[in-house]
Amino acid sequence: MAVDALDTRILRLLIEQPRTSVREYARILGVARGTLQARLDRLERDGVITGTGPVLSPAALGHPVLAFVHLEVTQGHLDDVGDALAAVPEIIEAFSTTGGGDLLTRVVARDNGHLEDVIQRLIQLPGVVRTRTEVALRERVAHRVLPLVEAVGRAAGGPG
Repeated sequence: MAVDALDTRILRLLIEQPRTSVREYARILGVARGTLQARLDRLERDGVITGTGPVLSPAALGHPVLAFVHLEVTQGHLDDVGDALAAVPEIIEAFSTTGGGDLLTRVVARDNGHLEDVIQRLIQLPGVVRTRTEVALRERVAHRVLPLVEAVGRAAGGPG
């Protein structure tokens, strides 16, 4: 889907001022409320905007340990293991990957002992051959999309 300069400005506002009303966004951008709403609807329909809820901190929820756990899976069991991962609340993301493992999970835990318990649970899943864990020490670049939005806006000929 093509994102134009106005879309880029809308996305920037959504990122920078997520609690602002549609009416206020329209005023800031100098467009009609109906135009803005139509753009928002299209961006959602096209999958550019995928959510509007709050971003929660696992650390603030009592799970400050973050680890990336790679899982090697027996051939033919990838879907079964993927489904089983959804039942583990400490797994906050999981991806099929190429390279040294079949699945990469992002796992949070209360402490290192809890992390070990989660890993032991993963090892026991039918189809999991082995795991490899990397514990995150410090976040260097927080999850972000605004620089990408700006680059797409520049490519579309907008101010970015």
